Amino acid sequence: MLLRKIIKIDQERCNGCGACAAACHEGAIEMIDGKAALTREDYCDGLGDCLPACPVDAISFEVREAPAYDEAAVERAKAEKAAKAAALPCGCPGSQARALARPQEAASAESAVKPQSQLMQWPVQIKLVPVNAPCFDGADLLIAADCTAYAYAAFHQDFIRGRVTLIGCPKLDEGDYADKLTAILTNNDIRSVTVVRMEVPCCGGLEHAANRAIQASGKLLPRQVVTITADGRIMEA
Repeated sequence: MLLRKIIKIDQERCNGCGACAAACHEGAIEMIDGKAALTREDYCDGLGDCLPACPVDAISFEVREAPAYDEAAVERAKAEKAAKAAALPCGCPGSQARALARPQEAASAESAVKPQSQLMQWPVQIKLVPVNAPCFDGADLLIAADCTAYAYAAFHQDFIRGRVTLIGCPKLDEGDYADKLTAILTNNDIRSVTVVRMEVPCCGGLEHAANRAIQASGKLLPRQVVTITADGRIMEA
């Protein structure tokens, strides 16, 4: 143990958005029972990348006795997470990558009343999709919070159409999406990234994970973020 600068998380202020966990490159922060917690003091480098990510100022620095920062352990943990992210979590048929044919149909009264699905691939869950799925070749990528499709009525037409779709919930899903998204962006010819999130703070984790993945991939990708309100509108910037 030594005296050093380390982060401190105010549990009363924390709103459980998960943005700090997504911003922590070392994996020192985890979400436990809906709150952020510093679970690995030896993974915290004391640089504070998580501070600006917190929307409620629940994170600060303190100087106290703590284990030394273990860079080697952090790199091993990153390598293990990357290996897990690159593999399918199971061999079930629902996880097998497949393209969904969407033939162009002539407009009709029926299609106007009953819109057609625009989904081009399966699976869509970030944690289930294979990193090297053929659908990623030359794709415009949509990374969406799963609530957005329920809140925004024209989601298929305005966002899914023409894009490969990945969905997730940073508050309910365990772990961080950044490593999986980094592997997808690094190993495929992605043309652009669109992030669609809800206005609630917990959706910030998805946006931060996408931003980290783009940065880690080393690619200059066109990116846009669209925020949906709870009553189904696009929030103006």
